Amino acid sequence: MTLYRTVEPAAEPVTLAEVKAHLRIAHGSEDTLLAGLIRAAREDLERATGIALIDQSWRLALDAWPSQGCALIMIHPVREVLSVTAYGTAGEASLVDPADYQLDTLSRPARLHFEKRPEPLRVFNGIEIDFAAGYGEAGTDVPDLLKRGILLLVGHWYEFRAHFGPADQPVSYPATYERIVASHRSRRL
Repeated sequence: MTLYRTVEPAAEPVTLAEVKAHLRIAHGSEDTLLAGLIRAAREDLERATGIALIDQSWRLALDAWPSQGCALIMIHPVREVLSVTAYGTAGEASLVDPADYQLDTLSRPARLHFEKRPEPLRVFNGIEIDFAAGYGEAGTDVPDLLKRGILLLVGHWYEFRAHFGPADQPVSYPATYERIVASHRSRRL
């Protein structure tokens, strides 16, 4: 199973103005640094929680059809399946008819159940599931607690930016950020 992003989010969940207000910064001399910290904090939060904050596209590549006929999509929230492509042994691609699968977006992880499964598949990455995930197109669609986590992390990294070299970054995570991340991680039984 390989999971990778195919289209990056078009915006960040928090704006530069929100970060500057949070940090009480009135000048623009560190806007580039702050923009980089916002992007890094979003990426860190998405990685730690498995959540796509702003709309983005992903691809899940599987070697074989799931044994129970149900593929788990570990990125949350899944908005829609864009396409499912099956590759035959000679590498020929065929789109799976949307009528042959059903998406459950209420579960975490989301589940994609297949009614029919084309065979045979190539040995590696025989199935590609392209899907859209995220809360929406803008930061206003993202839950406030997750936005607060990004603000906390940006503030923490900004505060410690000069005390440690680039090789030592990130220095640490604030305890409040750790609690926010822990409450949004996918739990397993």
